[in-house]
Amino acid sequence: MPRKLYIETYGCQMNVADTQLIAGELSRFGYESTDSPADADVMLVNTCAIRENAEVRVWGRLAHLAECKKTRPWVTLGIVGCMAQHLREHIQAKAPYVDLVVGPDAYRRLGDILLTDRDAPFVDVRLDRKELYEGVDPRSDNGLTAFVTVERGCDKFCTFCIVPYVRGRERSVPMDEVVRSVRALAADGVREVTLLGQTVNAWRDGDHAFGDLLAAVAQVEGIERIRFTSPHPAEFTAPIVEAMAQLDRVMPALHLPLQSASDTMLERMNRGHTYAHYRDLVRRFRDAIPDIAITTDLIVGFVGESEADFEQTMAAVEEIRWDAAFMFAYSPRSGTKAHEWTDDVPEPDKNRRLETLIGRQEAISAEINAAQVGRRFEVMVEGRAKRGNGWWGRTPQFKNAVFDSPREPRLGELVTMTVTSSTAHTLIGEESPST
Repeated sequence: MPRKLYIETYGCQMNVADTQLIAGELSRFGYESTDSPADADVMLVNTCAIRENAEVRVWGRLAHLAECKKTRPWVTLGIVGCMAQHLREHIQAKAPYVDLVVGPDAYRRLGDILLTDRDAPFVDVRLDRKELYEGVDPRSDNGLTAFVTVERGCDKFCTFCIVPYVRGRERSVPMDEVVRSVRALAADGVREVTLLGQTVNAWRDGDHAFGDLLAAVAQVEGIERIRFTSPHPAEFTAPIVEAMAQLDRVMPALHLPLQSASDTMLERMNRGHTYAHYRDLVRRFRDAIPDIAITTDLIVGFVGESEADFEQTMAAVEEIRWDAAFMFAYSPRSGTKAHEWTDDVPEPDKNRRLETLIGRQEAISAEINAAQVGRRFEVMVEGRAKRGNGWWGRTPQFKNAVFDSPREPRLGELVTMTVTSSTAHTLIGEESPST
């Protein structure tokens, strides 16, 4: 009888991709995924170290999962990922019921680790600059879409970010290996892939740059849609913009983190670009791809942020008019450069700025989506809508779309939808009749 594997995932798309990679690797050892921890022989929590609240949630969840071990003591409970790397010296003292502590570069060894008898918790958090997980194919969660990691680690060292310290230095997966992985996914029925990297557009393989990689993946038979995240503004080149504009299978959606529109803050964050550079980049993309949707990340209350700095970010919200944004109030993270500085923006000011930012951005997102009423979009059907009898999917611009249909479309089918109404986060409509 196959053993059952349960994985909970916290954090960014890189962690989701690593969960898919772990599931693919352990399938070679006879493990089948399950959605129920009560049925699992192995329970893994794939963790995030970017923000403190994510760690708090993980500690609580680990304690809850440990209850499963009281009646089933043979079950293995492990913590993997960035938090395992970041807090490796504290995990066993705080959670003695954990059997495994495995960092992001040790997933290939998980199968052998689980086959080994252990008298004490197993810890493997060594960073390995050579580990690219070549030959390990990820598992798609829904059979239609999948993440493909093309770059691991990061060399940017933004002062607020822990990633380079928990995932190591930047290294790129060779083009041939990326294409092989995408072909394997396509053979399993996957129709959409998202290429992942901490600074994905910095990908390099000899003379090949990221635009070449997009073109190579676009040649894979069976793949209808290609996306990527997260790029860095300083790493975009004209060939990448050109590739996005010319390759039909590369979707017109771009997540382009800014963090702040104040050059003073950008320099303190060590972002490596100015707001003028970012604004010009947005213009270039919109000129080349008129239907593109652009989203971003924004931080308020970073160390030393004045009201004037914040107002520059608010002005950028009006000028750029992002389709959506992930917005956060700064909180210090141990191990980062900024953690050494005094967190001098009072919490009430952080909260007020964040509320102001969210309120205005949500209004703009609603305005942009309302302007889509009457337009037609091709939606890839990913499942039933959460409410009602409709269907759910995403447009090429990666917008949530819910639509009614007089028939039952196939999962993965590309359906043309006419937008009849909208919210700040969703386009609502009905399937358009065939023409």
